[in-house]
Amino acid sequence: MHAFLLLPFLLWSAPPTTYPELKASIIARRTELGAVYARSDRKDTVITAARAYLLTTIDAQFEHWKGTPWDFNGTTRTPGEGAIACGYFVTTVLQDAGFDLPRYKWAQLAAEPMIRKVAPTGKAFSDVPVSTVEAWLRGHGDGLYAVGLDSHVGFIRVKAGKALFVHSNYYQRAIGVMAEPLEGRNPLADSRYRYIGQLLNDDMVRRWLGHLPLGP
Repeated sequence: MHAFLLLPFLLWSAPPTTYPELKASIIARRTELGAVYARSDRKDTVITAARAYLLTTIDAQFEHWKGTPWDFNGTTRTPGEGAIACGYFVTTVLQDAGFDLPRYKWAQLAAEPMIRKVAPTGKAFSDVPVSTVEAWLRGHGDGLYAVGLDSHVGFIRVKAGKALFVHSNYYQRAIGVMAEPLEGRNPLADSRYRYIGQLLNDDMVRRWLGHLPLGP
C-alpha cells in the first residue's frame, strides 16, 4: 500500500460546522477508509489512520454536545436540544461516530456491563485516590476511554498527557455535558468504584471499518 493513498485521510483536520454535517462526513469517511482497508496489504497502517481520524472527530462531537442539559430520562439525539442522560450520551456519541450498536438497550445497562460491550478488557479501581487512576491512564497513553462509576458513566479523553472527564453531569444538571479534570467535585472523584476500558483498540476500529456490530 503506497503511503500517498492514506494522505488525504491523515490530513483531515477541520470538522464540518453543523452536527448533521459532521455525522454525514463520518459515514462518508468510514466508507472511504473501509474501501482502502479492504484492498490494502498494510492494514495496520489503515487502522492507525482510522483511529487518529476517530479521535479527531469524536473530539469534534464533544464540542457540539457541551452544554446539553442532563436529565435522568434524557434521550435527545441533537446536541443543545432537550436533555441527555449519562448512558445515552455515551452510546449516542459512539453511534454517531459510526459504530454499530443498540443505542437504547446499552444506554440502559449498568455502567460496567455497558463498557464491557465496547471494551472487552478493562481495569477496575476500588477505594483508591483519583491520582492512582490518573497514573494508570498516563501509563497507557493518549486515547479515548470509557469509565463506569458507582452510578454514572462517561468518557475519559487523554490528550498530550492530560486527562479530562467528558460526561453528562448530573451534579450540574443545567450545564449537563462538560469536560472537566478528573480531580474535583464530580462523580468520578466521588465514586468509590471505577471501571475503565480503553476504546478504539484494533478490533474496535476494524469493526468500524467493516460496518460490523460492536459487542460479544
